[in-house]
Amino acid sequence: MTTEAGLDTEEGPEQPTWSRWVIIGGTLLAVLLIGATAGMFLTRAIDDDPAAAVPAAGSVEVGFAQDMSTHHLQAVTMAGIARDRTTDPEIKQLSFDIERTQLEQVGRMKGWLMLWDRPEQPIGAPMQWMTEPMQGHDGMSMAPSSINPAGGPLMPGMATDEELSKLRSLSGRPFDVFYLQLMLRHHQGGTSMAQYAAAHSTLPALKALVNSILASQGAEMDQIKLMLSGRGAQPLPA
Repeated sequence: MTTEAGLDTEEGPEQPTWSRWVIIGGTLLAVLLIGATAGMFLTRAIDDDPAAAVPAAGSVEVGFAQDMSTHHLQAVTMAGIARDRTTDPEIKQLSFDIERTQLEQVGRMKGWLMLWDRPEQPIGAPMQWMTEPMQGHDGMSMAPSSINPAGGPLMPGMATDEELSKLRSLSGRPFDVFYLQLMLRHHQGGTSMAQYAAAHSTLPALKALVNSILASQGAEMDQIKLMLSGRGAQPLPA
């Protein structure tokens, strides 16, 4: 339809759903590449310092980069499931923010590992770089061997295969609540790992990344707690 002023008032065709997801996927890939570039740039700056040495295999720096990348990627996976499945706009936005932030951080860590000539995955079980007890989110001390009493290769806060299967089986409010519960626990575990790494490393780039992790996940944990409360739910038992 055309107005008297000659302006077309018809709305254009709605953008197809697949097109929106292609745009989102491209955005997230770009974020990952930006993070990798930043990580390599910062590491090159460190390498230009004659006093700086490449972290050894098994060091806190290498172990943290390897394990936190894996930890972050599970959060990205859960966020992607939620973004595709939930109908709650608040959860969709939270999930996209988690994907974008954590992929950029993964890019940084993988950039470090590439320039340090270290594998992206640790050889053997995770968390071997943690040789002292760490503080859990509830303030209790946890030894590395107690992180996963079942003996599997889980890191603090990570969801089990059974929990991920349950998440994928749910829909509606039960899905939203369980997703928020899993993500809160996941963030709490990642925060503990980041704090341990910062306390046992002198690498400026790592400390800068830890500050980013603590700031973003701290804000998201506060938000998730409010979202759970607003849905009449509680965090998972410690």
